[in-house]
Amino acid sequence: MVTVYVLGGLLALLLATGLTPLVKAFAIKIGAVDVPNARKVHTRIMPRMGGLGIFGAFVITLLGLMVVAPDLLLSTERDSNLVWGLLAGGSIIVLIGALDDLYELSAKVKLLGQIIAACVVVFGFDLTVNFVNVPFGNQYLSIDDWIAIPLTIFWIVGVTNAINLIDGLDGLAAGVSGISIATLLVMAVFMGNPVVILLCALLLGSIIGFLFFNFHPARIFMGDSGSLFLGFSLAVLSMLGFKQVAIVSFVTPLLIIGVPLSDTFFAIVRRWLQKKPIFAPDKGHLHHCLRELGFSHRKTVLIIYGIATFFGILAIVQSVAASHHANWVTFVVICILLVALQLGAEVIGIVSKKRRPMLDMLHRIRVKVESRSD
Repeated sequence: MVTVYVLGGLLALLLATGLTPLVKAFAIKIGAVDVPNARKVHTRIMPRMGGLGIFGAFVITLLGLMVVAPDLLLSTERDSNLVWGLLAGGSIIVLIGALDDLYELSAKVKLLGQIIAACVVVFGFDLTVNFVNVPFGNQYLSIDDWIAIPLTIFWIVGVTNAINLIDGLDGLAAGVSGISIATLLVMAVFMGNPVVILLCALLLGSIIGFLFFNFHPARIFMGDSGSLFLGFSLAVLSMLGFKQVAIVSFVTPLLIIGVPLSDTFFAIVRRWLQKKPIFAPDKGHLHHCLRELGFSHRKTVLIIYGIATFFGILAIVQSVAASHHANWVTFVVICILLVALQLGAEVIGIVSKKRRPMLDMLHRIRVKVESRSD
């Protein structure tokens, strides 16, 4: 079984490595290019649509394995629904993203496409968040359909867009998505879910193959075809964090996508404080703030990789602890997370350059301690 996972991941990696240059040539030929502007970091015209390479490598490998080893992927109705739901919804998402890479669709059109893809998953393949494991107990909390259906659609659309929002530096969105997928893979191993392990292995291989061309200095951007597909895949697969055996709770999927989720949250708070429209673009995202602090392009990306890894480790620790009924660990993880997020946001200045309540409080405490010692 392990051999299938490894070979599948390597095959997806090789396919992505081979397909991406072809996608690059195709994007240039049809005019799917990214032109620099005041908000963007790159200074030259770049081909996009790189997500087609990721999606192509993933789909070709997956379909091949479905022919060679159908029992591995389609043995149960639930597994079959997951595989086909990911393929069907993902295809819609990639189509919308590719059209946006070429024609720059309006936000409303893209949102409509994402909702349609989410509805295909929910209504076509019965993939919904219909119960969660309460983090401080050992019981499941059932959710009625009238709540479960809109909650699932909101989750899928929200996570899909969260990945898109952090796609601002070479290799950033792909790398962060890869780390999140790797986290899901590790958790799937603990859960004993072979289908999710395989899907994550194929996605991870496809992402790594694409990163050879996307890490700084990038030769191609993934575009919305890539960021939306990876966000959609993360949304669907991380739903298992809501409703699997007691090894997980609803805290886990939030940790898995911690970087894009927190960046999106801080963006909303920042724009609200500045009395700007919530969906108005700006240069206040995490990667912008780190660049303003003087970090190079590569160092900024690597720092965010480190933050994503931190979130991933917290997710794994929390889920493993929950499997041993050590639910106090969830409380500790949440406390560590909240303190780290607040301190990080204030140090980086992602919400405000002036409002730093926790840092000011720590400064006052330090001054008092020093004055007493004198």
